[in-house]
Amino acid sequence: MRAAAIFVVAAAVCMAGEKALVEGNPNSSVRVIIYEDLQCPDCAAFRAMMDQQILPRYASKVAFEHRDFPLPKHAWARKAAVAARYFQSLKPELAIDWRRYALSHLGEITGDSFESRLAEWASAHGLDPAKAKAALNDRAFQAAVEEDYQDGVSSGIAHTPTVVVDGEPFVETFTFEQIAKSLDKAAGGK
Repeated sequence: MRAAAIFVVAAAVCMAGEKALVEGNPNSSVRVIIYEDLQCPDCAAFRAMMDQQILPRYASKVAFEHRDFPLPKHAWARKAAVAARYFQSLKPELAIDWRRYALSHLGEITGDSFESRLAEWASAHGLDPAKAKAALNDRAFQAAVEEDYQDGVSSGIAHTPTVVVDGEPFVETFTFEQIAKSLDKAAGGK
């Protein structure tokens, strides 16, 4: 039942692809939905898998759509997602870079240091740190994150990462070989 619910929502979300942050081939009919929390160790492991194995093999054939699912137990995950929305509004590549940064610095970022780390990252990327920090209070960015979160909740998402490949959910920890089978099947011949 849970997989069926995820599939239905994933299909509905794909229709709103214009708003989605997409890696890989944005014109692909093969769409993979990734629910992630930017303070999640399992999401950090999946990000590494994306960069080292999945994107090199599937980027030309598959669209990987990011959805924000900041878990309430994480002190700065929601702020990180809101910041990603701000960076996406400037340039999608910045949002991907920010997501990579947040996930690769989990041990260094804390609730107390989040805003200073955000400002440092923005400055290093030629952006105004004050605008990046101010964007955390932007209601439109906050609403976009909340919409993703609520869509996830209504479809049965409870853990991150949850990666939906052609209706098949991969939840929290899984191997490249496991997800590659579904990606090969979904992208077969495309």
